[in-house]
Amino acid sequence: MHKGTLVVTAAALLMSSAALAQSTAEKTGINSALGVSPSTGDFVTEAANSDMLEIGAAEIAQDKGNADEKKFAETMIADHTKTTSELKNLINSGEVKAELPTKMDSAHEKKLDKLRESSAGDFHRQYDPMQVSAHKEAVSLFERYSKSGDNPKLKEWAGKTLPTLQHHLEMAEALEKRD
Repeated sequence: MHKGTLVVTAAALLMSSAALAQSTAEKTGINSALGVSPSTGDFVTEAANSDMLEIGAAEIAQDKGNADEKKFAETMIADHTKTTSELKNLINSGEVKAELPTKMDSAHEKKLDKLRESSAGDFHRQYDPMQVSAHKEAVSLFERYSKSGDNPKLKEWAGKTLPTLQHHLEMAEALEKRD
């Protein structure tokens, strides 16, 4: 096979697999650093992964966390279950053309693994900063999409959901300061 043909074939394979998965620019944080809005597919994937992470982490916090973390976790379970349901409804109604992931990606799963492996006495050292970081990422994602997303219904929903995520970030920062 000619070297040029190999390069074109490899590029085509990468582009086709990228179309099925989340874009590299969103996954690596380049879009966030540049303030670029994610595509509808990337937004749905990231929002779903964020919800799954928050619910999973909160379930672990219910077992290993201190009283403040358990209270915070209750809010995370309730609010992120609600956003998951709303996102599913937008997709099922046909108003948003995107696929909702059925399981968390490996990067988010690794974060949960760290929480599962931590001892109850050490849990706050993993959970609290993770919550701050995860909510900063979610706020950035929802801000960017609500400003310039390409689906009007999803853009509106992102804008309505954003204040809740900003409040979660404030709560997570307060939780981290208590340590």
